[in-house]
Amino acid sequence: MTASTPLLVTFSAYLLLMVGIGFVAWRSTRDFDDYILGGRSLGGYVTALSAGASDMSGWLLMGLPGALYLSGASEAWIAIGLIVGAWFNWRFVAGPLRVYTEHSENALTLPDYFTTRFASGGKVLRIVSALVILLFFAVYCASGIVAGARLFESVFGLPYAQALWWGAAATILYTLVGGFLAVSWTDTVQATLMIFALLLTPIVVIVATGGLGASFAVVEQLDPAKLDWFRGGELGLVGIVSLLAWGLGYCGQPHILARFMAAESLAVIPNARRIGMTWMILCLLGAIATGFFGIAYFAGHPGSGADAVAANPERVFIELAEALFNPWVAGVLLSAILAAIMSTLSCQLLVCSSALTEDFYHGFVRKHASERELVWVGRTMVLLVALVAIWIARDPESRVLGLVAYAWAGFGAAFGPVVLLSLFWKRMTGIGALAGMVTGALVVLLWKHTGSALYEMVPGFVAAGIAVVVASLLDREPSVQVQATHEQVHAKLASGS
Repeated sequence: MTASTPLLVTFSAYLLLMVGIGFVAWRSTRDFDDYILGGRSLGGYVTALSAGASDMSGWLLMGLPGALYLSGASEAWIAIGLIVGAWFNWRFVAGPLRVYTEHSENALTLPDYFTTRFASGGKVLRIVSALVILLFFAVYCASGIVAGARLFESVFGLPYAQALWWGAAATILYTLVGGFLAVSWTDTVQATLMIFALLLTPIVVIVATGGLGASFAVVEQLDPAKLDWFRGGELGLVGIVSLLAWGLGYCGQPHILARFMAAESLAVIPNARRIGMTWMILCLLGAIATGFFGIAYFAGHPGSGADAVAANPERVFIELAEALFNPWVAGVLLSAILAAIMSTLSCQLLVCSSALTEDFYHGFVRKHASERELVWVGRTMVLLVALVAIWIARDPESRVLGLVAYAWAGFGAAFGPVVLLSLFWKRMTGIGALAGMVTGALVVLLWKHTGSALYEMVPGFVAAGIAVVVASLLDREPSVQVQATHEQVHAKLASGS
C-alpha cells in the first residue's frame, strides 16, 4: 500500500519528536557514566516506564497478538509467565542490584558488576559475559529491525530490503546522539503511546464484532480449540511449562537490569514497581485481546486485510488499525508499534555499545581513555552493532517472536541464575559465575537444535543454576572483603536507605 498523508504526518511528527529528545539528552550527557546509565538519576516513574518499554518490544504489538490470532487462548500462558517473572524481578532483584552495583565500584554494566562483585577471574569473567551479551543481543536487535521493517513495509509500501534501513534509522540516530538519557526519556513517551494503543484497539474491535458474547461465539464456531487454554489437550504439560518459562528470563535481561542500576536510589524502587506492573498487565491484556478478538473480526470482514493476516498473523494489529480507524488515528496507533520497536531496540543497542566500550575497549585497549573518548567510542559501537543486526535481519522470512524467544532464553539462562545467586548467596564465587554463564548459554544454543518441544529456557536455566552452585562449592571461599561487601549491601537493604 501507499501511505496516506495522515500516516506520513503522524509518523514524521513522532520520529522528529524522538530525535529531538535525543538531541536534548545530548546536552545533558557530560561523561561516559551519563551516556551509559544517565548518571544514576532516573526517578520512579521514568524507571518504571523505561523498564517496561525496553522489555516490551515489537513482539507486544506484533508477535503476541499474532500468536493469539493463530493459536487462540492457549498462548496467553506466555503473559501469565511474564507477569509473575516481572513482579519477581522488581521485588527481589531491582533493589539489591541497584545497591550492589553501587558498592561494586559503581559498576556501569553487567559484566562490570560481575567482575567487581567477585574480585577474581576478572578478565575472563568480563570477556565471557560481554560475549554472551553481544551474541544474544545481535539476535534480539535483529528482531527489532525485522519488526520495524514489517511496519514500514506495510505502511509505506517499501520493499523489505529498503524497509530494514528506514525502520532502524531514527532509533540509531537518537541512541547514538543522546545515549541512556535519550533512551530512557523516549521510553517514557513510547510507553504512554503503547498503552493507549493497546487499550483502545481491542475495545473498538469488540464493538465492531457485536460485543464480547458475539465475538466469543464467532471464535467458537470457527475453531472451539481456540477458546481452550489447553488447546484440546494438544498443548500438554510441556507446552504450558514452556510458555510459562518466559517469566524465568527476566532476571537475566541486561537491558532491563540496566534500568534498575540507573534508578536514582533504592527508595524509588517500590513505587516504580507498582507503576511498572500496572502498565505491563494492562498492555499484555490489550495485546491478548487484540489478537484473540481479531479472529472474530476478520472472520466477519474477509476483505479488510484478512488475507494479509492469514499470510502473516503478526500483521493483525496493523491491519486492524488500518481497517477500523480513520487515517489520523491509525497513524497514531501504528506509531505505537514503532514506539515498541524503538524503545527496546534503542536500549539493546546501548547495552551492546556499553559492553564493547566499557568491557573491551576501556577494559583492555585503552584503560586510561578520557571520558570524551569513551562517549564517542560508545556512539561508534552503537552504529556498528546496528549494522550487524540489520545484516542478521536481512531474511524477509524472519519472524519477530521466534527471534525474541531465542535471545530471551539465551539471556535468561546465561545470566538469570548468576544474577540471582550473586545477590543473595555469599558463598558464590567467580568460578561459579563463569560456569553458570557458559553452561546456560551452551545449553540454550544446543537445545535449540534437539527438536524438543520444551522451551530451551527451562533446561538452560536449571543447568546454569546447578553449575553455579557446584562450581562455587568446589572452589575456595570468597575473600573476606567480598563477603564483607555482601553483608554491607544486605545491611543497607534491611535498613531501606
